[in-house]
Amino acid sequence: MKRGIGVCTVGALFLSMGALSAQADDVTEQIELGLELYQEQEYGAAITELEFAINDIRKLMSGRIADTFPEPPEGWSAGEVASSGGGGGAAAMFGAGGTTLEREYRQEEGSGRLKAQLMIDNPMIQAMSALFNNPAMVAAQPNMERIRIGRESALVKWEPERGNAEVSFLMDGRILMQVNGQGLETSDPAVALLRAWDLDAVRAQAAR
Repeated sequence: MKRGIGVCTVGALFLSMGALSAQADDVTEQIELGLELYQEQEYGAAITELEFAINDIRKLMSGRIADTFPEPPEGWSAGEVASSGGGGGAAAMFGAGGTTLEREYRQEEGSGRLKAQLMIDNPMIQAMSALFNNPAMVAAQPNMERIRIGRESALVKWEPERGNAEVSFLMDGRILMQVNGQGLETSDPAVALLRAWDLDAVRAQAAR
């Protein structure tokens, strides 16, 4: 039985790799066609082909970023990574509007819920950046404290009367990672989920 599962897993991996390779080949063709159209001074058509290529590259990028989301902790289950902007799954594009990717987690024997979100180059990150860089603003927020994620800081907001938690982590001034929890006994599950995120992989896949 285990051997059969292994064969299926390997087969699925090759299918996934083949799909990524096919998409990469499509991007190459679009770029080459865009270059040909540009050289023929068909600028409008060239722009269209290159925009399609850029969108496909963004899909590849967001798919890899989706892979960085933490696995569910013991006693929890998780859904697929999706776009909060209305579909597209892990293929959601990080365009000028800064599409958010998210994954929901459910406590298997309890009422706890967690939602991990990741935003890159989103306009609202500027507002969060001001909060992270101003200790006085943090101190003025009720039920909020600063914690350490490695050598960097994260903000935890805990509302014990409601069982709600929000953990926020700002990376490189342009990547915002948040875990929101509901129905929790403490903020620990939300903090632990953020700590389990592969931060190095996020930074590598989101690099400009």
